[in-house]
Amino acid sequence: MKKTLFITGATSGFGAATARLFARDGWSVVISGRRDKRLQALRDELSFLVPVHTMTLDIQDSDAVRKAVDALPQNFRNIHTLVNNAGLALAPDAMQRVALSDLHTMINTNITGLVNVTHALLPHLIRTGAGATIINMGSTAGEWPYPGSHVYGATKAFVKQFSYNLRSDLQGTGVRVTDLAPGIAETEFSVVRNGGDRSAAEAVYEGTVPLTAWDVAEQIAHIANLPDHININRVEMVPVRQAWGPYAIHRDATQPSPVPTQEA
Repeated sequence: MKKTLFITGATSGFGAATARLFARDGWSVVISGRRDKRLQALRDELSFLVPVHTMTLDIQDSDAVRKAVDALPQNFRNIHTLVNNAGLALAPDAMQRVALSDLHTMINTNITGLVNVTHALLPHLIRTGAGATIINMGSTAGEWPYPGSHVYGATKAFVKQFSYNLRSDLQGTGVRVTDLAPGIAETEFSVVRNGGDRSAAEAVYEGTVPLTAWDVAEQIAHIANLPDHININRVEMVPVRQAWGPYAIHRDATQPSPVPTQEA
């Protein structure tokens, strides 16, 4: 029986690359996303290789997620790997200057949506048993702070801890759980984050060599195809040119340095 991949956010970036890679490797694929035209185009592209099922879906809507999963055709119910890829960042500005609606959108997509999909698919994954895999797309932002990360980084910290906790709950079922945390990668992610401003998005990658969507897709495939007895808890992958910066220390030239006191 063919293994089946279920992936959210399949209409671009990591999601589209992953769907293409798994289809090339002979997996059946369930692709979901909000942009119906892109989903249908991807289905048309991949259906020459493998069976493809599409779900035009807003993962924030728990009832819609449940109904879509319950309506899976029989030949797509053997879910081997769930990739919780759908997510976004918005408003890369200081928290105090960001619209509350943008913060809620990130929370509702990156946390609530991920929980909705995972909860709906757990019965299928547990039924698959040994080797079944959940890969949650985290981020280096969930581990390392930076200006403008505010709620986005916090949602990815949730993804990391949720993955660890879920792995504990699934002990004995054979289902594996991984938090995959990429660093800087060139996809539509930055276009969305910058409100559609492509020049601002391109500036993020200027003068460096970021990860590609295919780099991340290959890591996803590696994790999913490991022998059943191996679980990768977390992978943090970054381009060679991305490392850690020094602590940020605000200095004010008008602020006098404290004078050491002299003890008698």
